[in-house]
Amino acid sequence: MTQPSPGDEVWCRRFHPADKPTARLVCLPHAGGSAPFFLPVAAELSPDVDVVAIQYPGRQDRRAEAPVDDLTVLVDRIHQVLRRQPDLPLTLFGHSMGAVIGFELARRLEADGRPPVRLFASGRRAPGTHRDETTFTSDAAIMAEVRRLSGTAAALLDDEEMMRAALPALRADYRAIEAYRCGPDAVVDTPITVLTGDNDPKTTLDEAKAWDRHTRGGCDLRVFTGGHFFISERSAEVMQVLKEHFQK
Repeated sequence: MTQPSPGDEVWCRRFHPADKPTARLVCLPHAGGSAPFFLPVAAELSPDVDVVAIQYPGRQDRRAEAPVDDLTVLVDRIHQVLRRQPDLPLTLFGHSMGAVIGFELARRLEADGRPPVRLFASGRRAPGTHRDETTFTSDAAIMAEVRRLSGTAAALLDDEEMMRAALPALRADYRAIEAYRCGPDAVVDTPITVLTGDNDPKTTLDEAKAWDRHTRGGCDLRVFTGGHFFISERSAEVMQVLKEHFQK
């Protein structure tokens, strides 16, 4: 571990700082998402868990920075930040695009000799599966996708000023995740818990089950009632899964 950098605080948001945490949870947002999406998680798990929500460039207070439209570049930057954090047992939680980022981070952290305790992969098909998606071809297509998924960003569609501010990050995120490719032989030793909604248009049950091909550490699947943003619709149930993990 290297020493933390003052600039790391730009990436790592601790909404409920823990004085003496026994574990760390790194939360990785969805496409177009931001760190405050995980504020309820920090509230529920503090003070025992150091909940770190990652703030990607190009949104909210990082709006002046160019968003990153290459997933490998984004993962590498987050990895460097995490390497400088104080040692604690580390769990990764990523939703949608964040699940893929979590998987790629697990690969890099294992290579460092600091493997995560577990990856929670939420709302995303397995890395080795592929759909021919081109959402980022136009702003209209992006807005239609946001509306279809009924995410927390859907309310922005009726606010022209906020949409203008949000679109650059959305464009970059969709471009990054849709260009991502992962071979079927990419495997981690980190155990994976897959969380999925039973009515998620972005992930079928078979695509969620396919995560088990990407880990030697065991994979379990939790199915919730809801669509792509079931983690908001069923937040109490999802939080219970996380609490059980940290109580072991």
